[in-house]
Amino acid sequence: MFKLFKKKGINIFSPLNGEVIELAKVNDPVFSQKMMGEGFAVIPSDSTVYSPTVGIIKSIFPTKHAISISSDDGTEILLHIGIDTVSLEGKGLYPKVFEGQSVAIGDPLLVIDLQYLKEQGKEDTVIVVFPELKGKQVSISNGFKEVGDKVATIK
Repeated sequence: MFKLFKKKGINIFSPLNGEVIELAKVNDPVFSQKMMGEGFAVIPSDSTVYSPTVGIIKSIFPTKHAISISSDDGTEILLHIGIDTVSLEGKGLYPKVFEGQSVAIGDPLLVIDLQYLKEQGKEDTVIVVFPELKGKQVSISNGFKEVGDKVATIK
């Protein structure tokens, strides 16, 4: 009876069209060893990154390589664009949102110049992590996903 009142969890949706992979396969030990938290990565098949949840844009890093969202239930979500892209100082990354803006699932967040990243020798993998999960479980579905497909559930 009391299970009716138990929260079912929050769903996280794919922020890009592309191949969802586990963090262990990411070519950066900070993420692959889950030092930043649990999550997943997407190898993009196109250049626009969309919101994976309903929430508020908490921060856009000055170098535009990362966006933090606070979901409606308070879950913190960090989207990290590419590997070692902080060194590009924002070049090739074009935010479409601002700090404090409300977003819905599928709202455009940022456009990546994939060709520019390639020319600079940077990987374009987009990493989605949950840095502040404490005592919660995350289930993730790997494989090709389109924007808006469910990828993870946090309970």
